[in-house]
Amino acid sequence: MNELILHHYPQSPFAEKARLMLGVKGLSWHSVLIPPVMPKPDLTALTGGYRRTPVLQIGADIYCDTALIARRLEREKAVPALFPEGQEAVAAALAQFGDQVLFQNSIAINFQPHALEARFTGLPQEVVKGFVADRKALFDNGSASRPEPDVALAQWPVLMSRLEMQLDRNGEYLLGDEPSIADLAWYHPLWFMAANAAVSILLDDYPNIRAWMARINDFGAGAPVKMSAEEAIRIARDATPEELPEHGFVSTRGFTLGEEVTVQAVDYGCDPVAGRLVHEELDEIVIAREDERAGLVHVHFPRLGYRVDAA
Repeated sequence: MNELILHHYPQSPFAEKARLMLGVKGLSWHSVLIPPVMPKPDLTALTGGYRRTPVLQIGADIYCDTALIARRLEREKAVPALFPEGQEAVAAALAQFGDQVLFQNSIAINFQPHALEARFTGLPQEVVKGFVADRKALFDNGSASRPEPDVALAQWPVLMSRLEMQLDRNGEYLLGDEPSIADLAWYHPLWFMAANAAVSILLDDYPNIRAWMARINDFGAGAPVKMSAEEAIRIARDATPEELPEHGFVSTRGFTLGEEVTVQAVDYGCDPVAGRLVHEELDEIVIAREDERAGLVHVHFPRLGYRVDAA
């Protein structure tokens, strides 16, 4: 069995979500640290240009977006389940809300000037400016809409009060007595808030939320072992992509297997990745691409939030 390799950086909210998935499932994995801003030459050697964090690598298979990473880890180890039986749609819908609405409100609040200053205390001004410029570029040409800080600040108590009430009435986690992908998707934007002294006060009036966050944090990150980017690329080059299903090909755009296409996110980080379409099904799009460093890799994307176009 190929080992799990997570390409991430410590301060990324979505990387924290992925690390917690690995912790909930008690999985061992290799940790490859990537830069928080572009360029990311070692990562894009594997992804073909996809730049969002994190990325999961299993041999020569590269999984983009935590929504798809969650489903791949579910296949890796079914129990405990991220998508509990009988609550799959509810868990996925709640997770999508956390990853989009709650996350964008958290980012808007954290990108206020005084909050950025607190987060980057001690770093040169050019580093801060470079980070802000990188994040602006990340959201160019996408459909994601981040609220203005004053709007996010007005909405934040509404979102927190709903979560506080839910936890008070429904048990230790969003769907009852066991954690699910919904908890991890709602947790990571709050984790990002809690890590910034300038805005963490916005969590102080919610004891149930604070207790829930402590329970989530206790799951930890599984058992990570450091790995260099060079070693991860070598592993991809020496591996063969996982065999794909012979049946179930479903192209919503009328593409055929082997056709040259591009795949890109539609909300943000919309850099197109070019390759040969080798599989497309209900929840997943897979393209094959050749890289001079990584060799033949299969890059996997979720269908929700992504589009396929002719190259």
